[in-house]
Amino acid sequence: MRIASVLVSLVTLLCVPMTQAGTSIPAPREVDYSGVVELEVDATDLEHRIFHVRERLPVQGGDPVSLLYPKWLPGNHSTTGPIDQLAGLIITDGTNGRRIEWRRDAENMHAFHVDVPQEVRVLDLRFDFLTPAGNAAGRRVMTTEMLGLQWEKTLLYPAGHYARHIRVKPTLRLPSGWQYASALEGGQREGDTVRFAEVDLETLVDSPLFAGRHYRRYDLDTDPSGPVRLNVFADRASELEATPEQLNAHRRLVQEMRALFGARHYRHYDFLLAISADFGGIGLEHHQSSENGVDLGYFSDWSGTASGRDLLAHEYEHSWNGKFRRPADLWTPSYEVPMHNSLLWVYEGMTEFWGIVIGTRAGLWSQEFARDALASYAANLDGNRAGREWRNLQDTVNQPIIGYRAGQSFPSWQRGGDYYTEGALIWLDADGAIRATSQGRRSIDDFARGFFGIQDGSLGPVTYTFDDVVSGLNAVSPMDWSAFLRARVDGHGPGAPLGGLERSGWRLVYRDAPNAYTKEVDSRGKQTNLLDSLGLAVGNGDQKIAGVAWGSPAFKAGLAPGMALLAVNGYATSAERLKEAIIEAQKSGTPIELLVRDYDRFRTVRIDYRGGLRYPHLERIEGRTDSLTLLLAPRVSKPLQTPDRVKPSRAPATSTSR
Repeated sequence: MRIASVLVSLVTLLCVPMTQAGTSIPAPREVDYSGVVELEVDATDLEHRIFHVRERLPVQGGDPVSLLYPKWLPGNHSTTGPIDQLAGLIITDGTNGRRIEWRRDAENMHAFHVDVPQEVRVLDLRFDFLTPAGNAAGRRVMTTEMLGLQWEKTLLYPAGHYARHIRVKPTLRLPSGWQYASALEGGQREGDTVRFAEVDLETLVDSPLFAGRHYRRYDLDTDPSGPVRLNVFADRASELEATPEQLNAHRRLVQEMRALFGARHYRHYDFLLAISADFGGIGLEHHQSSENGVDLGYFSDWSGTASGRDLLAHEYEHSWNGKFRRPADLWTPSYEVPMHNSLLWVYEGMTEFWGIVIGTRAGLWSQEFARDALASYAANLDGNRAGREWRNLQDTVNQPIIGYRAGQSFPSWQRGGDYYTEGALIWLDADGAIRATSQGRRSIDDFARGFFGIQDGSLGPVTYTFDDVVSGLNAVSPMDWSAFLRARVDGHGPGAPLGGLERSGWRLVYRDAPNAYTKEVDSRGKQTNLLDSLGLAVGNGDQKIAGVAWGSPAFKAGLAPGMALLAVNGYATSAERLKEAIIEAQKSGTPIELLVRDYDRFRTVRIDYRGGLRYPHLERIEGRTDSLTLLLAPRVSKPLQTPDRVKPSRAPATSTSR
């Protein structure tokens, strides 16, 4: 267990200044920046989807300044600071308006050098953040109905200081009549302008804001020492309405998480939830809040949107794992310092695991639906990961840096963010190992409480290493945990780590009908998923081949993503005909004939596949203890009864911040 501050000297040594023709970028030091940065963001230009920014930066005349646009972003684990979307940067003397030229660093495109004239005391910066106008340019964060403001996208900060030693006073101008929610401290609203209290840069970046025309707040926990709120924004008012049963499930989420850890590490917590067809989907953790973007129907189509309801549980768990306790090589003093992702299979993999478990304990998922999700995870990782041959799970933690959320032609061969779902299977396996070595007296719950439930009320961060994780597991149930974990994250199989399912009394099997989780995911994704049989997935609208499993019958026949599937056995393509052809081939042994279009070329391919339709399910292992049901069972007997609360038209401050 290491407090982040002990890393100061090491990080400083690692932050070698970058140079350009004699100009260096000062390494971050744990010293206060002199003065307070004034940040003004105008979010009213909805037509062009632009945030207009003005920033006033105190400086010492005659001293050069290097200004940095945040590059390595927390939660992204990558260099995702969108410097290409910053435009119109003009710097002037804050006193007389005289223009001062800047120059970009030759190696670090996120850095700008300014030679400050002797008489200048304040730099006045003006620039625009051009948000994506369409999904092809990135995630949409501003629509005619709502917006999401991540402060780091709208600021430049002075190099040479830890982020927590730079003070900022932020102001936001909203579209007329819009309401907002944020974990940021104490906004004072005058008309459509909100002035927040002075805050350090680290907290500002960790406190995003949602705003919109249609808004409702639900109180999930009114304990004054740590209130929790669900702030809902939607395309239309009808999407805001939640039933008592739906709200109780969200309240139980808070209770179950606190029952798990036995401590909390926030002074308040604000779920920011956008329900929209246009606002970009997101799930991003912060210490005292989270950004969550889902499709329409989160409340209004409760039975048809279950597959996305583990999102809030996942992001909420990050307040403990990722924010309070953080992998040591992911902690950095500021946003130009590289992050290292060696423990993402703990940071994200364990969070994926607890998202499923706590979401089910809370009632956001049924146990059957959770089993279906685990079956789908297991099948995808076991049968459709030929890439395990060359790339182990440990290497996939580098994927955010290699290509953050980048599309892949053959993910089954390339591998991507498998540390999420395969990490979840590893921690299910760890639960089984703890139960076995302790003769059922202990479980993964005991590790969670002992590792993340320390220092109740502290915000940390308290960093951890691989050895710390091993020590924490040994404190619960002694065994060779280092070998256990390394075998699973460093190995090449064969197959995915399915031991946890079997330890818990269940096995992966395949049947000829999809499970509820797979069926809903395919329906919402508007595709027909046959990856576990023929080895391809096809879009239901354009009939484009959306995916081909490496080494599958479809792959061997020469099919690839992007091709159009025009006909099946001489008939126009449909999901039903494709499935019927697979069934018929199993009965008759006749190859399946497909007509495909590959750019301007048409060709017929024949696939000699006779395995029938195959969809993953979990099946009980007779005679073995069903510890999965025990794991997913609620720990809290009664939901917290908190009266609903409609947010007033003028939003008061949303509690305190760090």
